[in-house]
Amino acid sequence: MTMYRTLSLAAVFAVASWAQATLQSPEVSSDHHVTFRILAPKASEVTLTGDWLGATPAPKLSKDERGVWSITLGPFEPSIYIYSFTVDGVSIPDPVNPRIKLRARTSASLVEVKNDTPAFWEARDVPHGTVEINWEKSKAIAGETRAIWIYTPPEYAKTTRRYPVLYLLHGSNDTAAGWTMAGNANFVLDNLLAERKALPMIVVMPFGHATPFGVPVPQGGVTNDALFEDYLLKDVIPTVEARYRTSRGRENRAIAGLSMGGGQSLRIGLAHLDLFSAVASFSGAVPGDFETRFAALLKDPQGTNKQIKTLWIGCGQQDSLFGRSRNLSELLTKYQVKHIFHPTDGVHNYTVWKKYLAEYAPLLFR
Repeated sequence: MTMYRTLSLAAVFAVASWAQATLQSPEVSSDHHVTFRILAPKASEVTLTGDWLGATPAPKLSKDERGVWSITLGPFEPSIYIYSFTVDGVSIPDPVNPRIKLRARTSASLVEVKNDTPAFWEARDVPHGTVEINWEKSKAIAGETRAIWIYTPPEYAKTTRRYPVLYLLHGSNDTAAGWTMAGNANFVLDNLLAERKALPMIVVMPFGHATPFGVPVPQGGVTNDALFEDYLLKDVIPTVEARYRTSRGRENRAIAGLSMGGGQSLRIGLAHLDLFSAVASFSGAVPGDFETRFAALLKDPQGTNKQIKTLWIGCGQQDSLFGRSRNLSELLTKYQVKHIFHPTDGVHNYTVWKKYLAEYAPLLFR
């Protein structure tokens, strides 16, 4: 009887191992539908979380006789999407997908739905720039050694010229790698340069969480936004200008960001117009106190308009933050501050933000 049980268990494990080894997830079809699968024979419920869903409830997967849960969705707009499974209440990345989306806390998976011909965000047969990871000990953040991802244009190593700099900030719970790994910012810039739509520039992508993500700020403590501002001004900019051939002066610096980074871009860029000449917010967490915080700028529209070359605000209309961007545009209009407001379709994801980068970058350093 014991031997029978042992053989039965061995057979079960063998079937499970075979199913896991042969499982394909995600599976992207030629018509842009995607099938997601996970082996979880003992689970009672599995749902799928995806950054394309917006306010749509997480769809439930169906289980087959092997214990494989699956769902097919789409068609998807070609892009890179972030997703994860929730198995009996526990969120996990796709166990068989090697493309991991690292976060400040937890992780997820990435699925790429390619365009029939390479899209503006995909790798094309054009000269490619370089993305380097710079490690630097921070003076502003208690000596912590932090990564700064930096893109240089294709001809950077072949010339001695200096380049303007775009400081590009990620969102909440993301990392310095986000704009490259999920946003393909490097390929977006490569393709714009190949088509002569943008001027060559260095793009700096620092880690936007200066305080531990998810840890409440103690009473009287420094907020993440305040400490990050200190870090960007005292550590990141000096490091970049010491290590790279950058063009100096405010007219050669721009700042942009998505979500949390959009709010940081507005806070830092507009508070330091001596350092930045262009500011952009992509689906930004617009400061709730914007009107009082920037009262001096709003009450002097003529002076403000002379200082800012480009103030760019974009947000998807299905994004929960859309109202904040729309209200900001209305406030700027009320005070006659020139800006570009770019409402589009879309939720809170890199599918939208890649497009915004492709539209904002060509406006810079002209």
